[in-house]
Amino acid sequence: MLSRIFPDRFVPILFATILLASLLPVRGAAVPIAQGVSTAAIIFLFFLNGVRLPRHEVLHGIRHWKLQGSALAFCFGFMALLGLAAQAATAPLLPATLTLGFLFLGILPSTVQSATAASSLAGGNVAASVVAAALLNLSGVALSPLLFALLAGSEGDIHGEAVLRIVSILLVPFVAGQLVQRWLRPWVLAHRGLATFMDRTAIAIAVYVAFSAAVVAGIWGLLDGREIAVVFAAVAALLALSFGGAWALGGLLKL
Repeated sequence: MLSRIFPDRFVPILFATILLASLLPVRGAAVPIAQGVSTAAIIFLFFLNGVRLPRHEVLHGIRHWKLQGSALAFCFGFMALLGLAAQAATAPLLPATLTLGFLFLGILPSTVQSATAASSLAGGNVAASVVAAALLNLSGVALSPLLFALLAGSEGDIHGEAVLRIVSILLVPFVAGQLVQRWLRPWVLAHRGLATFMDRTAIAIAVYVAFSAAVVAGIWGLLDGREIAVVFAAVAALLALSFGGAWALGGLLKL
């Protein structure tokens, strides 16, 4: 029954993570430790992706201008505008800091795991989706902060130190993985489940830490039932439009 409702088993894991953060949020002296664990998991994940993705596939994916160009335009063009529209639509109903989250959601690329799962369910090219998602995430290191600062104005001011930190967490480990894949790739391929496990674990830890901070800040007391319903409705609309738009664009360009 659950497999029909949630084809990707990671979805109930995320719900469980949010529930855990709501009941047992990390707080006090444990916060820096949890943040360090989350950062380490993300670094290791991108290092694994660097080791796992063959260099020639990465280069081939980069040269596939039709796929990468449309993915970049959709992610940082259409989705950014969709996030901006969601922010404007919910502005009369939700606090300003919360509506800003819809813009943030719109300009962030999907995870490699989510892109792979969606492509698999749609019967698409999973290998191409892995490369495209990896490239989108790497491009997002520079484009997402710039777009957020541009569209959010003063509320989205981002310092250079933050961008450098993102580069050090995502880009540097990926490049390092590419450099050592000659020696480590056979072992990583022999343990294929490790990359999937780390992808899900890194996301779950990040969600737990972030949602814990929101719970400690009193998120459930700041929003009433109507506002929570608006958030769920807006997120559902974003998902429907993003999936539908990507499907239509792929069919139009015959990707």
